[in-house]
Amino acid sequence: ATLLRCPMDIRTEVKERFEANGEAISDWARRNGYNPRTVYAVLSGKLKAKRGKSHKIAVALGLKPAPTQAANRAIAA
Repeated sequence: ATLLRCPMDIRTEVKERFEANGEAISDWARRNGYNPRTVYAVLSGKLKAKRGKSHKIAVALGLKPAPTQAANRAIAA
């Protein structure tokens, strides 16, 4: 049986990746057009990132999978 990873584990991995690469989260946020406070809120779990900008940030960080084209078509229909 495969254990599901806790979202906190994934967020911790993302933070560790920034640290290992010597990159500030706020620099990444600005470079990608995001508000650093929103990025930190997504990484801390304060924002659920279900829709909008926070969801896009979670996808860009690798916290959530990118929506599939089929799902996008179903929503648009």
